[in-house]
Amino acid sequence: MLLVGRTGGPEERLVPAAGFDLATVNIRGLDRDAVWKNLALPFLVPAAFQAGLRIVDRFRPDVVLGMGGYVMAPAVAAARTRGIPYALHEKDVRPGLATRIFASRAAAICTTLPGTEKRLTGRRVELTGVPLREGFVPRTPAVPPRRLLVTGGSQGARNLNQAVWSALNELCTQFEEVIHVAGRQGAEGVQQHARTRYRGMAFTDEMQNLMASADLVVSRAGVGTIAEATAVGLPMVLIPGTFGGGHQEENAASMVESGAAVRLADSELSGTSLMATIKGLDNDRLRAMAKASEKAGLRDAAQRVLQVLREVARTPGRAQGA
Repeated sequence: MLLVGRTGGPEERLVPAAGFDLATVNIRGLDRDAVWKNLALPFLVPAAFQAGLRIVDRFRPDVVLGMGGYVMAPAVAAARTRGIPYALHEKDVRPGLATRIFASRAAAICTTLPGTEKRLTGRRVELTGVPLREGFVPRTPAVPPRRLLVTGGSQGARNLNQAVWSALNELCTQFEEVIHVAGRQGAEGVQQHARTRYRGMAFTDEMQNLMASADLVVSRAGVGTIAEATAVGLPMVLIPGTFGGGHQEENAASMVESGAAVRLADSELSGTSLMATIKGLDNDRLRAMAKASEKAGLRDAAQRVLQVLREVARTPGRAQGA
């Protein structure tokens, strides 16, 4: 197996450390928030495609899996050019640009949340979930919740951090422990707000352990955190980010519709609104949310994706969409 990533990305450290081979490509995605940053793309994309061809020609894969986002584009485009079957994995409810570009000739598309299949009709779409590391074990959270886990993702979320810190006295009164993953941008604030019952950190690579002790999750609506929380069966308060065209709104909507989460708009987020939302969850509602979360969790996602890849690799004829 060969993993393909971005030159200069964290995968250059993480993938070899995990014992896998890595090839990298100099590529950058379309920036919708700062359009001027896209000026270099006409020069980067052709070179990235050629790099993708060299990687595919050298490795000669039987099947290629594109995990979504711009980083997958060079290798998937090369696979399509060489007639090698490929599958895609879309993490968000709203398919990203790269998925939309390559979907028409994909042998299969794996999805993470219900609703994506409605946007990719006419193709083989499999609800697989997103593969997680081991350790996310289903459990029944305490009601009323004793431990609160707040996370804004690897980069953190400034508005969420400020809301937590402004309501920290109340949160530490209501919960036995407030676990707060604040991201790199919140590292200084975590130290400034250190106190009893508050366990703040900038980053963790042990999220499975934090989920194992939490009873309620407050987070952005990224699919990684949603997948982890539902694998454990935890109720969620989701605050969708407004970046990236607002794609997290539909992730949150999927979880709200399933009954596993409630939504709090980022534009309305404050310490006061956060406390009001949490206090508005009575015990019956929390138990129902936990059951819905456990039902939504796909704990065998890796096996599901692997099965799709095996079937794609066995499909007679290698060319896609020929």
